[in-house]
Amino acid sequence: MSGATAAPTGRARLKRIVPILDWLPRYDRRRLRPDLLAGAVVAALAVPQSLGYAAIAGVPVEVGLYAVPVALIAYAIFGSSRQLIIGPVSTVSVMSGALVVALQPTDVAQAVLFTAAAALWAGIFLLIAARLRIGWVAEFLSKPIITGFVMGLTLLVIVGELPNLLGIVVGPRDVLGRIRGLLAGLGQVDVLTASLALISLVVLFVGSRLLRQVPWSLVVLVLGLLASRVFDLAGLGVPVVGFVPAGLPAPHFPLVPLDRLVDVATAGAALAFVGLAEGLSAARLFAVRRGYRIRTDQELLAAGASNLASGLVGGLGVAGSLSKTAALDRARGRSQMAGLAAAVLSLLAIAFFAPAVGLLPTAVLSAIVVHAVWGLIDLPAMRRYRQSRRVDFLSACVAVIGVLIAGPLIGLLIAIGWAILGLVYRSSRVSVDVMGKVPGEKAAWGALENHAERTTVPGVLVLRVNESLFWVNAARVKERIQEIVDDFPDTKALVLDLESTDQLEITSADMLALLLERLRARGIDLYLVRVRFRVRTLLGNTGVRASIGEDHLWHSITQGVRAARRDHGLKPPKPEPAVSLAPRPLVEADHSTVDAPPAIRATERVESVGPVEPVGPVGPRPRFGDDDGVPTGAGRLSRDRTPAKDSFDDDDLPDAADEVVISRSMDVHPDELDREEAETDEPTEGLEVILRDADRTAHPKKKKKGKKKKHGKKGKKHKKHGNHSHHHDYDHSESGPDSP
Repeated sequence: MSGATAAPTGRARLKRIVPILDWLPRYDRRRLRPDLLAGAVVAALAVPQSLGYAAIAGVPVEVGLYAVPVALIAYAIFGSSRQLIIGPVSTVSVMSGALVVALQPTDVAQAVLFTAAAALWAGIFLLIAARLRIGWVAEFLSKPIITGFVMGLTLLVIVGELPNLLGIVVGPRDVLGRIRGLLAGLGQVDVLTASLALISLVVLFVGSRLLRQVPWSLVVLVLGLLASRVFDLAGLGVPVVGFVPAGLPAPHFPLVPLDRLVDVATAGAALAFVGLAEGLSAARLFAVRRGYRIRTDQELLAAGASNLASGLVGGLGVAGSLSKTAALDRARGRSQMAGLAAAVLSLLAIAFFAPAVGLLPTAVLSAIVVHAVWGLIDLPAMRRYRQSRRVDFLSACVAVIGVLIAGPLIGLLIAIGWAILGLVYRSSRVSVDVMGKVPGEKAAWGALENHAERTTVPGVLVLRVNESLFWVNAARVKERIQEIVDDFPDTKALVLDLESTDQLEITSADMLALLLERLRARGIDLYLVRVRFRVRTLLGNTGVRASIGEDHLWHSITQGVRAARRDHGLKPPKPEPAVSLAPRPLVEADHSTVDAPPAIRATERVESVGPVEPVGPVGPRPRFGDDDGVPTGAGRLSRDRTPAKDSFDDDDLPDAADEVVISRSMDVHPDELDREEAETDEPTEGLEVILRDADRTAHPKKKKKGKKKKHGKKGKKHKKHGNHSHHHDYDHSESGPDSP
């Protein structure tokens, strides 16, 4: 029996690792025709673009072709997205070319070796990341930093392609050196080559703007091949691509010299990092658009397998392509069957048409490259950063300058360092608010800043830390709290709201212990409120919870303040003026219907019936309970103050009672806030109650014997149900300190 139950589990796990085993047997054959057509569209885009991306990477064009079919097949087997198209992309190709140049290969063969090895190592790192489930690393860099980094890479590509567009020979140099070489060689521009490049650029840019559905890269490629054959452009001195072998090479492991192994592996890690961010963005976009889910760790595995396959056949590093995935979606492709169709078509192109690509003028190929990467220069995003947040604009500029001056690898490290610096800086900026009671609300608290109407409790200082507490800002939080305490010399008790802290570590716990010691030396008691489960657990493990005291941890600010007042014998604040209940003209209920109970309609008017005797207590609402700090009713606080034992370990439940705490940025009218109805049992003091009582006074009903007891039972049952429903999150929120 155990074996019978284990077999399906194993098959289900295998289907999760290899999704094609799940979707291919269930494939709807009615989708075959649109998927095949979408695959043809993808192949028409991928084949010519792969030639350009190979040129970007500084390797022969066949290296880009080899990567297309194997990457598509690998992703169709392991990918979790139904539509993502993976293959050579501009960002990864730019990165690969710049890294290979930095490795200073001795010849073209070594450049191809380094390129394939970098793709292979990228696949290895992605597979390791999938195993460790660390896909979140790809989202570490902020969008402005990625925008600037990609823009810097794009400028490197365009500057590198300008010599081919103009027919000028410029040796391998850095950006400034290449620009100086271009300026010095302007007098040597080849007119025919430059004219051919200009025509190609016009067709690509204008055609893409007029008819976006047409694969203009393929159109320009075919026209360039025809012009080269008809007019014998190679014989006229126009540089061409040269020999391109037919067929896909046999898989082989690219062996690099041991002294270059670390450099190549580092380049592979950079390709994996950059490519994963782009691929995940495209996969998530179309998953949301078409209503299916992807799995991040599975995407790491699929991208790793695709890069590994490309490296083994001597291809480029690959990643998910947003442009080709969008083309597949427009062509109504809805499954990876379209990707498999594109792989088959690209294999046919490599087998039968690759040698013909040798006649393609390099100026036409460079024009295809420039058009492919031009969209990566996101000037509207830079303007948005400058107008919205100058720090984001500065981050993007740092990334651009870092890539242009120091190269892509050092530029990437600069971008990562800047991101870490910004994260640490923002984490170290803390704000601590002094909290006050919102007038007219039973349990609503908000920051005193910009709200002079909010009141404090004499002798009790309520503070809220607005950021999550951890080792970077712990010392600053302690200093800020001590500064605020200095401004309130009459403080007897400090109530500290820690709701913003979802977890804690040793450094922060030690800071709280030191703060407790400093406060007690000054005769100030410390109470912690709204403390989350994981924070309470660590405070208990480190002994800080025992030092503070179980009766000093509470789920709400109101409970903490009430306990502080009771422990230190502090009187409640002066009550607000009572609401006037003077007689007013009332309306009389319409009793024309016999069965209808007495009711009040606002549209009907009657004479006043005399003074109103309100139901229940009249006067101002107590702010924190009665004089001894203990509220009346079902929500009564335990007088023996025995700490309640934790009744659950579920961290998902909130750690505060039903209490309204206004955040620092809120500016809401008090009437829009929720109320803590279970603090007392007094009825609502509104017009509806007053009018209903007046109506009962004017039209007394005769009490029927035998129904009083029944009515009382119903009332008790209803009251009990009401109290229970109000405290459904915390059954003991008022029964003792820190009771979950």
